[in-house]
Amino acid sequence: MTKFRDLFSPRDMSQGTPWRRIAEFAFPLLIGNFAQQLYNTVDAVVVGNSKWGYTALASVGNASPVLNLLLALFVGISTGAGILVAQHFGARNREALAKTVGNCITLTAIASATIMLVGPLITGPLLRAVGTLDSMYEGCRNYLNIFFYGIAGFFFYNIFAGILRGLGDSFSALLYLIITASLNIVLDLAFVEEMGVAGVALATVIAQFISALLCLRKILSLKSVFRLRRSDLRPDKAHIGRIVSLGVPSGLTQAIFSCAMIVVQRLINSFEDEMFVACNVMVMRVDGYAMLPNFSFGQAMSTFAGQNIGARRLDRLRDGTRQGLWLSVGTSLVLTPAVLLAGPMLMRLFTPEQALIDLSMQMMYILAAGYIAMSVTQVLQGVMRGAGDTVTPMWIGLCTAVLMRLPLAYALVAWARSGGASVLTQEKMVFVSLLFNWLLGMLISIVVFKLGRWKRKLPKDLA
Repeated sequence: MTKFRDLFSPRDMSQGTPWRRIAEFAFPLLIGNFAQQLYNTVDAVVVGNSKWGYTALASVGNASPVLNLLLALFVGISTGAGILVAQHFGARNREALAKTVGNCITLTAIASATIMLVGPLITGPLLRAVGTLDSMYEGCRNYLNIFFYGIAGFFFYNIFAGILRGLGDSFSALLYLIITASLNIVLDLAFVEEMGVAGVALATVIAQFISALLCLRKILSLKSVFRLRRSDLRPDKAHIGRIVSLGVPSGLTQAIFSCAMIVVQRLINSFEDEMFVACNVMVMRVDGYAMLPNFSFGQAMSTFAGQNIGARRLDRLRDGTRQGLWLSVGTSLVLTPAVLLAGPMLMRLFTPEQALIDLSMQMMYILAAGYIAMSVTQVLQGVMRGAGDTVTPMWIGLCTAVLMRLPLAYALVAWARSGGASVLTQEKMVFVSLLFNWLLGMLISIVVFKLGRWKRKLPKDLA
């Protein structure tokens, strides 16, 4: 019973064998990210198999870049919050920890109110900007508007989950997410036939509110770690400045990726082929599962680095980075072939259309090597972020996603068209550009990490 209870307790990652601590934290996080991925996957599976067909499936996917753009900055702030929480927890600073959590709650409330007002106003123009086909426009707009009206649940869940991860507790958020992901499936099935894509958006909003409430309940119960007071909710310039300085670069990185995806989505829409748009949705959903170990170990390494830097254990940071790389790459080497082998079966969950399944698998095979590359990228960038350097990963993202991927995608498609290549070959070029983006990102991350500029963010007695 004691060991089971320990799963739900904050975990000190500055003690014990590094790889064991990383694995104990990362694998529940891996399952939690799997459950998070289920939100989007279930939405796509339900609408793709409903009476609305793959037009509705394409609508959900077409809305994603717009949604991600407006959420990006806040997701970055939640990353910054987790880093700061990890450092204060490692340093055993209860007062600073409580103040950080309180200011996170205040920032989240402000961000939620802002997006609720701004999001629905700019949904239409953004959908037109990405070249949304007329057959999908209304479904996309309804999906986004409902999501924005209920954005508080998404924001609060992410900030609370980030706080729990910073405390070394990846299990509680996992359990709550599994519960609400199951609820999301039930609600999707209940709403989709009458409401279409708007129904799956409503189901997701309701489920996320419940997961946020469960996380808040857990955080308020951690009185042995810190005690949250009403005064901690009062905005504090120093704490907010630190959260924002750590979080904004990560948020800008996500915003850069989202802007790049909007431009790529416009390229995809330019083929005026609903099947290719739906193919992109299916590939990105299955791609999300292949990426799970990469993002999970990246988040784990941020917490590991943050806690050990707070505890002044730079020796463990060096050992943990090496061991984290082996864990991440090894897991990805096992999971990637498994996802590819199960690919046709997974694709069939979204649609009964065999031609669409075959097209999607051709794109998945192009991306396969990139998943291994991303396992290295995420670990190294996770350590940088945990050390407080969130700017370097931002610049890497800018170089790869914008300066390389966008021109390359358009150039490869134009080259294929000018050479008289088939439409299928032209469409493949979109995914070839993404593979090059991931490979380049890995190479740049390795070089930058070895140069060690991120160490300048360490406390002076550790640098």
